[in-house]
Amino acid sequence: MFLFKRIPRLTCFLVACFFSQVARPQAKKNAPNIILILADDMGYSDLSCYGGEIPTPNIDRLAEEGVQYTRFYNGARCCPSRASILTGVYPHQAGMGLMTYGGPKKNGAYDGRLNTSCVTLAEALKVAGYYTMCSGKWHVGDEPGHWPTDRGFDNYFGLVNGASNYFNLEKAKSEKAKKHTLMLRDANHYFPPKDGFYMTDAITENAVEMISKRKGSEQPFFMYLAYTAPHWPLHAKPEDIAKFKGKYSKGWDKLRQERYGRMVKKGLVDKNWKLPEKPSSIPDWESLSPRQKAEMELKMEIYAAQVYSLDKGIGQVLDLLDKNGMSDNTLVVFLSDNGACAEGGVMGFDSFKNGVPPGGENSFMSYGEAWAWMGNTPFRLYKKNIHEGGIATPMLARWPKGIRKADRIERRYVGHIVDFMPTFLELAGGNYPETYKGHDIIPMAGKSLSRTFRRAKSERGEVLCWEHLGNKGIRSGKWKLVKVKKGKWEFFDMDKDGTETVNLMDKYPSIVSELKDKWTVWAEEVGV
Repeated sequence: MFLFKRIPRLTCFLVACFFSQVARPQAKKNAPNIILILADDMGYSDLSCYGGEIPTPNIDRLAEEGVQYTRFYNGARCCPSRASILTGVYPHQAGMGLMTYGGPKKNGAYDGRLNTSCVTLAEALKVAGYYTMCSGKWHVGDEPGHWPTDRGFDNYFGLVNGASNYFNLEKAKSEKAKKHTLMLRDANHYFPPKDGFYMTDAITENAVEMISKRKGSEQPFFMYLAYTAPHWPLHAKPEDIAKFKGKYSKGWDKLRQERYGRMVKKGLVDKNWKLPEKPSSIPDWESLSPRQKAEMELKMEIYAAQVYSLDKGIGQVLDLLDKNGMSDNTLVVFLSDNGACAEGGVMGFDSFKNGVPPGGENSFMSYGEAWAWMGNTPFRLYKKNIHEGGIATPMLARWPKGIRKADRIERRYVGHIVDFMPTFLELAGGNYPETYKGHDIIPMAGKSLSRTFRRAKSERGEVLCWEHLGNKGIRSGKWKLVKVKKGKWEFFDMDKDGTETVNLMDKYPSIVSELKDKWTVWAEEVGV
């Protein structure tokens, strides 16, 4: 009798299982796992494989075993870059023309959240049969209904908003800032422990836990690993800071020259490209007082410790892939969301004035324009700008099964963050949708990078455009037209002058006019 009572319930369970299996998309055979790693506010030359003095052996592995790009672009700032990375369209098209404090217009260019006219990598790859995970910073939708698990991720851990205290979220700079330090585990609020918490480590540990659970599964996975490091505030563990004691006593003038020399030697920078002159706002290092030197040295030591901690975390992920036999068929991509950050003035946000020890949870500091100038060697300007210092990013891709190992630097190809969507979908065997959940979807703006993986000759063809805070730019082939908000247009031959030092505005008026027109058309199309 007991068995017969259970048969209807058992039958329903088996039927449900059957249909769930039928409905579940099947991934392409041998489709690779994909891990997309994003650093926050990291300068172009901070990594040792890009000429920096900070040891980053784990990230360097990606360069040694894969392909290293020298002409890859992001979106100049946190939210716009994340929007394009995740959707394969320009930030304005995804609703993130500015930041997450956008306007109320439905599906507008400045909504401040991913709109319904785009799909995320997680949504598109999920349809292709992937399991999708994210650990880290979101920053493309603060409110419920716009969180990672609402946009295709099966699992999520991390900070929904922007920058935060690395040790204690309760110690935000202000009450207003405290409201923007929401952490989640999946769709549930997460409250970090009061002792022993460090944001970079927590992001790594949860990524490792999520990937570990995929061991033995035939279903490929996509992991979006978005660190907050090394974004301000300058917070690092004392033992990591100690590793860099005295490393920055030479100051930014000499260290920028040294970085430039290593970049030329490595073939990352053409020896004929001039190193731009130092901005007049930045003082000579030797003009600083002993106290100022000590304070600024310490700021850079803490920043270097943040990069070092980031690299250690990435090493844990790579070691896990090796241990679980996943490395050969996992594509690992690394980049930064924008160039080095000059926020806080020449010397940065300062907590020395109130006597608070730097580096710990009670301090709030940034390293300022002077160190950002070194961080962006050999380029001009910084985060938020469309000059190379704002949009040029280190980009590395390793996939042993699909990228031939070689001491290889990709010097020719001009890549952009909108290229990740077509690249990943091609490798996954997925299709980009015309509609999704009843909404028309904007066509992709990028093109697949797969040809560059195979060392095939490839030119971009299409122009690339940018706008952020009134800063504007367009690149077409070797030509780049760019301006700061209140400045005049500048025009450069990026093959001969990749550091933007020789303005050719008066030499090629017809090309300048053509690019201005193309930028205007693009701006109208995307909603600038």
